[in-house]
Amino acid sequence: MYSTRPVKIAGMGYYVPPNVLTNFDLEKMVDTSDAWIQERTGIRERRLAGRGVTTSDLAKEAALACLKDADVSADQVDLIIVASASPDHLFPATACIVQHAIGARGAAAFDMEIGCTGFIYALATGAQFVASGMYKKVLVVGAECLSRLVDWSDRTTCCLFGDGAGAALLVEGEAGEGFLAFHLGADGSGGDLLSLPAGGAKMPASRETVDKGLHYIHMEGKAVFKFAVKIVDLAVTKVLEKCGRTPQDIGVLIPHQANLRIIESACARFGISKDRVMVNIDKYGNTSSASVPIAMCEAISEGRIKKGDLVVLVAFGAGLSYGSAAIIW
Repeated sequence: MYSTRPVKIAGMGYYVPPNVLTNFDLEKMVDTSDAWIQERTGIRERRLAGRGVTTSDLAKEAALACLKDADVSADQVDLIIVASASPDHLFPATACIVQHAIGARGAAAFDMEIGCTGFIYALATGAQFVASGMYKKVLVVGAECLSRLVDWSDRTTCCLFGDGAGAALLVEGEAGEGFLAFHLGADGSGGDLLSLPAGGAKMPASRETVDKGLHYIHMEGKAVFKFAVKIVDLAVTKVLEKCGRTPQDIGVLIPHQANLRIIESACARFGISKDRVMVNIDKYGNTSSASVPIAMCEAISEGRIKKGDLVVLVAFGAGLSYGSAAIIW
């Protein structure tokens, strides 16, 4: 029914809320220190959404910035995919709220929930719609208000997460540009290592779930760290193999900003110098599905991504899930 077409990113945009929470601020809230947080994570500060600000609000701002960058009006968008681990509601879909907010009246819309890997999964999904010819313009957004899901008395998790959103517009490209390959995967046996236990059909909200703090993020940090170090290597290797490239061909590596030590381990493994990897975890912490697009936007604005560069994206997260993408810019 459809023929396969090359797919590229026509524009990008991001938004982070203005409210900054530093490690020194956290020292006044919980038993931790700036030195302890930086040594273990590389994080100095993070952004928090203000009272009444929702995930869809952040997604809207990133989406509008993206459309402006691409010089495309909202009514030209055919499909909106929002990746989020912290949607406004279980339903309606946050993508539907964003569709209305930006005035994309003719666009289809749906959400994806695969944790911090969400943006890469959403890119892969959106690219298939464009490649098949079913849609011409697909808006992919990664957006999070993780500060609403954090137990601010738990020093092992409250220092890690921040809020923000990033977006990309996918369109048909020319031969030799755009997405070369994706690699997606999951290991459901580790699903309980990073979870939000209550609030779904298995454990509906009750006085007991609230009293036990089951509506907050629960994470086995050491186990997730071990998985992440291993899976970043695998995901990058696999996506490079699929497009016949090597680590030496990478112009810019844009990893999920979860932990600086994980990023440094990957760079050492592949022999990638610091100037070829984008790191902004110090400013924003872990923004889950928004992490990769925010980092990508900043890499573009800083002139670190140039036309013809091989750009590799990699992420991992709840599920346990992982994904990577290779792009010729």
